[in-house]
Amino acid sequence: MESEITLKSTERIDDLQRNGLQIIQDKERFCFGMDAVLLSGFARANRGEAVLDLGTGTGIIPILMTAKTKADRFCALEIQEESADMARRSVRLNHLEDKVNIVTGDIKEASRIFGKASFDVVTSNPPYMVAGHGEACPDEAKAIARHEILCSLDDVVREASACLKPNGRFYMVHRPFRLGEIFSCFEKYGLKPKEMRMVHPFIDKEPNMVLLGASKGGNDGIKTAPPLIVYKERGVYTDEIYDVYGY
Repeated sequence: MESEITLKSTERIDDLQRNGLQIIQDKERFCFGMDAVLLSGFARANRGEAVLDLGTGTGIIPILMTAKTKADRFCALEIQEESADMARRSVRLNHLEDKVNIVTGDIKEASRIFGKASFDVVTSNPPYMVAGHGEACPDEAKAIARHEILCSLDDVVREASACLKPNGRFYMVHRPFRLGEIFSCFEKYGLKPKEMRMVHPFIDKEPNMVLLGASKGGNDGIKTAPPLIVYKERGVYTDEIYDVYGY
């Protein structure tokens, strides 16, 4: 029951438009964006599989993936206790306590916290910006979510690989301008890129996001999906985006 969930003065409950799911967000902290929703639809997890989300924020990816996949168990790691607390309350709000476990901890310690080779699937919507890129953010919580302050791309890929079982799958959303660095990290930690899909705001604009899938081990060869276009026109999503959101 919603009445059992205590909200702080700056928090709200948002409808996720999927299986009646809801999420608690704080308008003064970092709220999830389209990138997390797109990743939850891009990642695949099968019945009997265990999924780990690194840097889960308020838990948007594992919560949505309970509706979009058949996976049995989700763990999610978040370093900011205030965000982790919101995620735990959202899990209770949706009666997902038996499927989703939110853990407060550092991505750099993920394989120590959960154990090596413990998951079939790892997902992450990590901070995109390195020092010197992007606008400076005066709010600490938002800065941590957007900039590589508490973890680097190398940390995320290293720990994802360490937590994956052999032939396990890693799904990530990131910025196209860092693809070279991403692929170098994949190679460094034994991940083979398998899937890639560019996300364009409009059909005639450069991509501003990239969805990536990789496997731990396996053969070379990457499948490039058709571009995903977000808007038909300003303020109007394409049919595929409406489908991803569940409208």
